Amino acid sequence: MASPPFRRLLVANRGEIAVRVIRACDKLGIESVAAVSEADRDSLAARTATRAVCIGPAPARESYLKAETLVAAALGTGCEAIHPGYGFLSERPAFSRLCRKAGVRFVGPSPEAIEAMGDKISAVRLATQAGVPRVPGSERIDSLATAQSEAQRVGYPVLLKASAGGGGRGMRVVRSEREIAAAMQSAAAEAQAAFGDGTLYMEKFIERARHIEIQVLGDSHGNVVHLGERDCSTQRRHQKLIEEAPSPAIDAAMRAELADAAVRLARRVSYEGAGTVEFVYDTDAGRAYFLEMNTRIQVEHPVTEMVTGRDLVAEQIRIAAGEPVSFAQGDVTLSGHAIECRINAEDAARGFLPGPGRLAAWSMPQGEGLRVDTHCFEGYLVPPFYDSLLAKVIAHGSSRTEAIARMDSALARCRIEGVPTTVPFHRVVLAEEDFRAARVTTRWVEETLLARDKVAA
Repeated sequence: MASPPFRRLLVANRGEIAVRVIRACDKLGIESVAAVSEADRDSLAARTATRAVCIGPAPARESYLKAETLVAAALGTGCEAIHPGYGFLSERPAFSRLCRKAGVRFVGPSPEAIEAMGDKISAVRLATQAGVPRVPGSERIDSLATAQSEAQRVGYPVLLKASAGGGGRGMRVVRSEREIAAAMQSAAAEAQAAFGDGTLYMEKFIERARHIEIQVLGDSHGNVVHLGERDCSTQRRHQKLIEEAPSPAIDAAMRAELADAAVRLARRVSYEGAGTVEFVYDTDAGRAYFLEMNTRIQVEHPVTEMVTGRDLVAEQIRIAAGEPVSFAQGDVTLSGHAIECRINAEDAARGFLPGPGRLAAWSMPQGEGLRVDTHCFEGYLVPPFYDSLLAKVIAHGSSRTEAIARMDSALARCRIEGVPTTVPFHRVVLAEEDFRAARVTTRWVEETLLARDKVAA
């Protein structure tokens, strides 16, 4: 039997992704150390890891966002590597650089690659150089006059975006010149508060868009492979709600075009690890444009794992240890269809208001074609300090129709008491003809579903 890629690894995250990484470590024969805040001392990650170490108080800024503390925890527990999961410090080049300086392997790309793709203006420039089409737009917007001029050139409506942004923060749709000054001010202020950088740029706003992303893996030996696409168009306020693979909206030719573009871009930055190249697909024009690259594992990675049979987190860890990707492009085949629903402790009828609290009951579905990624259990106290994600339910079927039916049946069997959840909302979406017919765009939830008051906004 091959020796493990590492002897011991620190999991620098929490929630379901921490549990997911710990399970990958178990599979590879690696000891895991869960870095936990005071609020997560009794978490499932703390219980299932080889050992746990407390890194600070509950607020993330005093624990999960303290790079020096995490590196010290890794060194103090004899860890050779750190897995950052997603969110928190996963896309901070300074954290990757700090790990390198301390002699601890960062399970992710180099700080240079994170830097190149983390700044959206830089990423767009690199994508263009790699021959990947971008949405018509601008470079940095440094004044109102520049914004007005660029908007005239691009044509209204336009989208102001934060260069350091993500998750919809620092984004504003502008439909006329009279709106642009106020939109710039609010977008820059939001971006400054969220990312410490108020830099903005502009893109043409595509009215009927789908969000399609390509999963790539690269290694230190020069190999880059893709594992097909995911469709993440079912969103609310730029936050993904339901993801699926493959996309029901594109044909084989578009699939190949996007995959080739993603691989070219990953090669250009000598990408190592798991990454996602995201595209916006104009459903009216039938054209796709580069959006951004996420230099980490994605929340929605399980749908790709379900249709390819590949373990992306295990691949991440092996690549960080200097091993090549364990398969060639020709070995990647897609089987069936997979759908993921993000189950959050939120009340859709009250504007998706988060509802932390204690889980009085917790029973998740099991069965053929089902997978549940979670960190929850009966009696668990859902803390108010972090993202409200409770679980991801993933359903796989031989066809999209079967996957939808399997998902709806699974959601009907979820038994969660003590906190509000988005389970009823997901069942409403799955029953919609627009969803079943793959007519959903990134604005469909807000402009069609919620506008009908079927689920209160």
